Amino acid sequence: MTTADNNGTEPMGVRATLTEMSFFGHLEELRKRIMFALLGLMAGCIISGIFADQIINYALMLPAQAAGLPLQNRLVFGQVFLYFKVILASGVVVAMPFILFQLWKFVAPGLYAHERNWAGKITAFTSICFLSGVAFAYWVMIPSMLKFTAHFNKFGGAENKFDITEYFGFITTTAISAGLIFELPMIAYVLTRVGMLTAEWMRNYRRYAIVLILIVAAVLTPSPDPVNQLIFAAPLWVLYEISIIISKFAVKKRTEPTE
Repeated sequence: MTTADNNGTEPMGVRATLTEMSFFGHLEELRKRIMFALLGLMAGCIISGIFADQIINYALMLPAQAAGLPLQNRLVFGQVFLYFKVILASGVVVAMPFILFQLWKFVAPGLYAHERNWAGKITAFTSICFLSGVAFAYWVMIPSMLKFTAHFNKFGGAENKFDITEYFGFITTTAISAGLIFELPMIAYVLTRVGMLTAEWMRNYRRYAIVLILIVAAVLTPSPDPVNQLIFAAPLWVLYEISIIISKFAVKKRTEPTE
């Protein structure tokens, strides 16, 4: 007979069997997941390569055109290298759900049986959070920032012309950063599951979180307009409130006995 663990969720014998893995076994599992992730990235890059012209003309260049931002290339092979950078960055976005799924599969052997069944749901939720952040950056943050910088001229009529490589770096950095920020609910869930965070703590420090959110919005918003700052701050505040609800749910799930 096996003995139940402290939470009464799963026999200790089963837990030990599931988690016992040698160092080389972990390395082999890591190698396997990295290979699958790279294959997923390759598939994403192939898909992006097929639609590379559409991505460049209708996605990458559209914000600059809408803001009236003049772009120029100053490198001999600048546009050539940028073309492949676009394919790679787009491939990462396309393959992100599959990459996240492989990450979850790597940590799954150390979890309980009922926790391993969440792989699909957690992958979907994490992907939705990331893609929502990317969409928010593309449709809200980036147009506002580009419009501001395109018409900012305080240096004796100096002409604003922007390098296309730096423009691409700005687009990708802003979009990926926003995608990671939108992972806040998922981070709250994981930290709660491992006992490092509680919904009560987040509620107690809500006022400080709101102040921090307003500071972040003020830093990210190029213009001093308070309306634009609130547009940036509102989604972050909503994410924080969602994180509180998810943290409360995670604690409940962690303390409930599973048959």
